[in-house]
Amino acid sequence: MNTDWESVADEVAKHVANYLDGLQRVASGDGNEGLVPFLLLEVSQISFTGAQLGASEDVVPDGNVEPPHALEGDVDALRQGLATRLKDVDEYVEVFDPYGAQPDLDTYRLSDDLADIAADLTHGLRHYEAGNRVEALWWWQYSYFNHWGNHAGAALRALQSIVTHARLDVAEDVTVGVADEVGVS
Repeated sequence: MNTDWESVADEVAKHVANYLDGLQRVASGDGNEGLVPFLLLEVSQISFTGAQLGASEDVVPDGNVEPPHALEGDVDALRQGLATRLKDVDEYVEVFDPYGAQPDLDTYRLSDDLADIAADLTHGLRHYEAGNRVEALWWWQYSYFNHWGNHAGAALRALQSIVTHARLDVAEDVTVGVADEVGVS
């Protein structure tokens, strides 16, 4: 077992706390200027953290059993706050499985993606705060592969697309109005 897992968990916990804090500030209505670019940066940073976990060897805590902890925090208020702030760009279309026999286009919401990431990260943070740093790291790595990594990738593509359209579309269209409303310009 890697004897440095606890220091890795300390670093990941810092990134998790930064992501959760940034998301909470956005959801609560803190500032409009640069809203989407700020979220692009937040998702990029937590995705980088997840990629580092993905590139690491498997974290296997002693006993390999998840200890019980308090119930998960409710992310519904966070999700609703994000949906309100992102109302004009919340829905996007994504190809769920580009390698499937018949790739389907599905509609998703940025607010759902961002809140789902927050829920998974919070779960690990609860272990971390309870002193179970290796368990927290295991959870963050496992849920990166199993859940939040997919949401982060999809949200990153959607946010990057909004910023791209706002910066590169020359013609006056709906995107320009949306860009002004969500603070991209």
